[in-house]
Amino acid sequence: MSSADGERDGGAEGAPPEQLALIRESVRQAKRPKAKPRTWRGAALAGDLPVARVLVDKGVLHLDRYFDYAVPEELDADAQPGVRVRVRFGAGRHRVRDGRREGGGLIDGFLIERLAESDYSGPLAALAQVVSPEPVLSAELLGLARAVADRYAGSLADVLQLAVPPRSARAEQKASPAPLPPPEVPEVGSWARYERGAGFLEALASGGAPRAVWNALPGPEWSEEIARAVAATLASRRGALVVVPDGRAAGRVDAALTALLGEGRHAVLTADAGPEKRYRQWLAVRRGAVRAVVGTRAAMFAPVQDLGLVVIWDDGDGSHSEPHAPQPHAREVLLLRAAQDKCGFLLGSWSCTVEAAQLVESGWARPLVASRDQVRLAAPLVRTVGDGDLARDEAARAARLPTLAWQAVREGLKHGPVLVQVPRRGYVPRMACAQCRAAARCRHCAGPLEGQDAGVLRCGWCGIEETSWHCPECGGFRLRAQIVGARRTAEELGRAFPAVPVRTSGREQVLDTVPGTPALVVSTPGAEPVADGGYAAALLLDGWAMLGRPDLRAGEDALRRWIAAGALVRPQGVGGTVVVVAEPTLRPVQALVRWDPVGHAVRELAERGELGFPPVSRMAAVAGGAEAVAEFLAAVELPADAEVLGPVPVPVAGGGARRVGGPPVGERWERALIRVRPGSGGALAAALKAAQAARMARGGGDVVRVRVDPADIG
Repeated sequence: MSSADGERDGGAEGAPPEQLALIRESVRQAKRPKAKPRTWRGAALAGDLPVARVLVDKGVLHLDRYFDYAVPEELDADAQPGVRVRVRFGAGRHRVRDGRREGGGLIDGFLIERLAESDYSGPLAALAQVVSPEPVLSAELLGLARAVADRYAGSLADVLQLAVPPRSARAEQKASPAPLPPPEVPEVGSWARYERGAGFLEALASGGAPRAVWNALPGPEWSEEIARAVAATLASRRGALVVVPDGRAAGRVDAALTALLGEGRHAVLTADAGPEKRYRQWLAVRRGAVRAVVGTRAAMFAPVQDLGLVVIWDDGDGSHSEPHAPQPHAREVLLLRAAQDKCGFLLGSWSCTVEAAQLVESGWARPLVASRDQVRLAAPLVRTVGDGDLARDEAARAARLPTLAWQAVREGLKHGPVLVQVPRRGYVPRMACAQCRAAARCRHCAGPLEGQDAGVLRCGWCGIEETSWHCPECGGFRLRAQIVGARRTAEELGRAFPAVPVRTSGREQVLDTVPGTPALVVSTPGAEPVADGGYAAALLLDGWAMLGRPDLRAGEDALRRWIAAGALVRPQGVGGTVVVVAEPTLRPVQALVRWDPVGHAVRELAERGELGFPPVSRMAAVAGGAEAVAEFLAAVELPADAEVLGPVPVPVAGGGARRVGGPPVGERWERALIRVRPGSGGALAAALKAAQAARMARGGGDVVRVRVDPADIG
């Protein structure tokens, strides 16, 4: 046996000192406890910038601040500003081990920044996990979210829930395409119809930041005109963002951009795409692979790089108002982005809101309108049927449609489809006693009784069928239709024109387009499909139902919905006609006849200025139980110029669809409006936020809801 074999077989006793040292070190390492992920007990901290400042996703006002956490060495590379993290939140000071705070529940958050040391003197908990190394929260997006939270008296975490879509691991693993070179400057096209249209495109293409309120001409060209504005911005090596009310409008702008620029230059961010596809598109925008975005309300926060233009279409549409806290409006968010990024701004619509008129009157934006000659060439002929005409019309007394409307339908069907706009959906959504006209209500819950297709009477709140109704006021047993819905209108028109197909578009089924062949298209406001070649005529029924709403914006909204329907009709030169059944002397009806929404908005703005109503003033609503509202108003430190209106009772909600922010079913709430002069809106929001945060920190008590710039003030 050789000496080498003897040394190899001698075991540990004959081992060299170097090998013994290695064995002892291996034993020590095996006995050393390994750091556990999500607590990292005993783990070494990062050598450089060992403190992470984190925004936890709690969404409560009294926790609307940053919290410091220790960064374990294992997470040092991935824990960069902007990434999603998970942390333990809620551990008390007494749960400290080895100088590290432990305990608490796992919660999501965003890493805001890395620091060398914390200004918190106590022990820090460690980051539990870096969910993904993908930085999704840039400094620009964080600044915008903070500005929105401050404006609407909300929390930063709530705004970021709206701004950053949920994560999809598969979408993050896929690489985004390489960015395409800038396109050529587009031709002016149909922008030449506007007095300053060519100059607006030229300013965008040259790298300028023009701000305009655009009153679009009737017709389908609006989507192509938006596409040309986006193309001009891309040609200047900058990005563009377009926000539209719904997926149908997004599809039209998407098609116009694809036809003008081709594939791969823009992303579409809508809920219809699904979570994974939408997140993949969002990542392509954040990574700079795509420089243009078209989307619905949530796209207002899209992280477009080098933003050069923001566009909002039809800002008066209710879909632009976010229903989730803090309920920002897309128009106001894009105004903040335009100021923050010093980029161009374009607010476009067939109609004109009072807020848009204020932007022009203040000088912040320039008007982008066509001459009256161009308006007359593009708009249809508008005719009215008032109460006096209905009283003298035998056809109107026998049926819902006056003679003028029947003639317009009959003549229009000779040349193409006819649009019929009905303010209410359903069959007969409201019934009344035929003798005393008292509203028919359910005996169980006092909800409104609705007529169904088969003659069944059913409650609109609880759904219970009513088989033996009688009037509690006069004892009558006969009912009449107080309001006629879209389905009943379609049924009546189908009987009157049996050879013509009848299509309906509403809540149950919204049509996007209809062919240009003769047909009757019955639609609720906002669901009107686009007809190939335009509608030959349009009927706007029951104007009183929209004008009679007890709301400050009733006239503005009615005019906007009428003009949106009339813009789908062919021009007057080729026989396009609109018949509106409403009192001709009312201001919105006159504005429709003249096709002058800008003039209507300017007059509305002047009246609201005299009365101190928004948007001339800033307003907030405080709603809740009577005692809770009184306690809140007594505690809040309002600005010196604040004026409290109310509180007044809020209508008790039934079992039907409840308004966002409204009282729960059956509860009696009160609401107070707080009004301040221009320039004090920031102070009002800060005061309301501080009072609400203090109230939440104390815990308990009834719910109090605070909304800045409420859409509905009565």
